[in-house]
Amino acid sequence: MHNESPIIRRQSTRIYVGDVPIGDGAPIAVQSMTNTRTTDVEATVAQIKALENVGADIVRVSVPTMDAAEAFKQIKQQVNIPLVADIHFDYRIALKVAEYGVDCLRINPGNIGREDRIRAVVDCARDKNIPIRIGVNGGSLEKDIQQKYGEPTPDALVESAMRHVDILDRLNFDQFKVSVKASDVFLAVESYRKLAQQIKQPLHLGITEAGGARAGAVKSAVGLGMLLAEGIGDTLRVSLAADPVEEIKVGFDILKSLRIRSRGINFIACPTCSRQEFDVIGTVNELEQRLEDITVPMDVSVIGCVVNGPGEAEVSHLGIAGGNRKSAFYEDGTRQKERFDNDNVIDQLEAKIRAKATMLDTNNRIDVTEK
Repeated sequence: MHNESPIIRRQSTRIYVGDVPIGDGAPIAVQSMTNTRTTDVEATVAQIKALENVGADIVRVSVPTMDAAEAFKQIKQQVNIPLVADIHFDYRIALKVAEYGVDCLRINPGNIGREDRIRAVVDCARDKNIPIRIGVNGGSLEKDIQQKYGEPTPDALVESAMRHVDILDRLNFDQFKVSVKASDVFLAVESYRKLAQQIKQPLHLGITEAGGARAGAVKSAVGLGMLLAEGIGDTLRVSLAADPVEEIKVGFDILKSLRIRSRGINFIACPTCSRQEFDVIGTVNELEQRLEDITVPMDVSVIGCVVNGPGEAEVSHLGIAGGNRKSAFYEDGTRQKERFDNDNVIDQLEAKIRAKATMLDTNNRIDVTEK
């Protein structure tokens, strides 16, 4: 029920990773990367499916060897979500995974080597409608660029990116997206700002090697949030030293907080004080765990007292405002006659949320069908 995002997106061209549109106003795609050994097909497939279950749009898989390429063939046959193959230097691996149905190649053309090898990969990508991601990282810039700038700078990252872009331009290949990632927030943000002014292709956002689950989520939210608020970015990955599933959850939380893209429940909850009439923290934590399966966008306010409770509830799909022994319940901004027993808030609210999600999902399907 909260208003649409006021953000005006940067104009970009459109590419497709499998059936997922990237750029030109398409929903910002959230992606992650497997951290299993790619040659362990069973474990990799299981992780990809876990990522798909929490809403991932795209999954990247590292393919460092020919053995991994053969494993990729089996993995691709067992999953539905579009897969990006992460490849460095060896053009033969790129050709092999293209043959096996990869949906996008993450490979920097300037790192492949000879002109004929670059052309072979680009021609193959063109023939099979496979886009390429140019991925520049502040920690692995070319030696001559490192010597020129002395340390990673926004100009250094952008020069590296444009070196690869120029190769694809020369080969008349425009189906690509670009990232200029760094572990430093300001370096990454300024690099993306500069690049956004130089090319029309979609941008893949990320703060690389952001850190552990909490610190990495905060750093990513700050850096990606700055760019997204300026309309920069068409797809993103949150890089955490944690379960990749957490990367997807944090990615959606970032988009949700900027009202760019909603998936699942947006809980509005007070930080609690001595006015609370029920255990707000325990209630929200339990509901988040119980309701992870709900993908319908919905605002639910859980406020422990009547100071801010009614105001938040009035702009949410569902809400409760704490009261003495029983709490007020709101639906679509209107206070209902029904009240919740404070000792049984979790079960009662879960039932209401599930019923509302079903109703919203049904209405949305009817609207889509009518259009």
